[in-house]
Amino acid sequence: MLKIMNLHAGVEGNEILNGINLEVKAGEVHAIMGPNGSGKSTLASVIAGKEEFEVTEGAIELDGEDLDDTSPEERAHKGIFLSFQYPVEIPGVSVTNFMKTAINESRKARGLDDMPANQMLKLIREKSELLEIDRKFLSRSLNEGFSGGEKKRNEIFQMAMLEPKLAILDETDSGLDIDALRIVANGVNKLKSKDNAVIVITHYQRLLEYIVPDFVHVLHDGKIVKSGGKELALELEEKGYDWIKQKITV
Repeated sequence: MLKIMNLHAGVEGNEILNGINLEVKAGEVHAIMGPNGSGKSTLASVIAGKEEFEVTEGAIELDGEDLDDTSPEERAHKGIFLSFQYPVEIPGVSVTNFMKTAINESRKARGLDDMPANQMLKLIREKSELLEIDRKFLSRSLNEGFSGGEKKRNEIFQMAMLEPKLAILDETDSGLDIDALRIVANGVNKLKSKDNAVIVITHYQRLLEYIVPDFVHVLHDGKIVKSGGKELALELEEKGYDWIKQKITV
């Protein structure tokens, strides 16, 4: 599904990613871990096509198609979803209206008509129940006055509605208490299938107790320096990132 080959990228002449190689297949969950400044969020942003980042070398492919020169909107329409670390507030636009617009724009890009209103309401009802979201929540302005947990739950609700091929969750566990973490993680787990894939970006192992990865990759100085199974996350929790740094320098 996703193939990243020798990816070098940065911002304003400062190279952050220094040769990333990664392949994510349908049905898989990959966790990207690493200390602050290692390039985790940059990698997520580059995959999603955020324009402030410049790719200087290498390639990103989705289903065999090179994503070079495709905008964030085009990548979203092709099935890439990015859950932001710090979701923005949009006063005056309700959660429901935002989702209606997003879904219909995605359908338009695929040459389809707008989703019928009754079908849209049925979908919203199903997905909100899946994530234990109160109906009143859906009428609130997008992210305005939301707690950290509400913002993250709303991001997963968007993911549930859009049904992307590839979901990238950038530090979704940040600021969540245990109950919110469980609800968000359960939502992600219910949305997983053999036809989609998930990349989870996190500092800590605790999220991976709920969303169990098939592969764990450790990022350091813009490179994947170690990959393994879910046991690698436990080892990092026990030994810390200094352990990885020591192994690199030996």
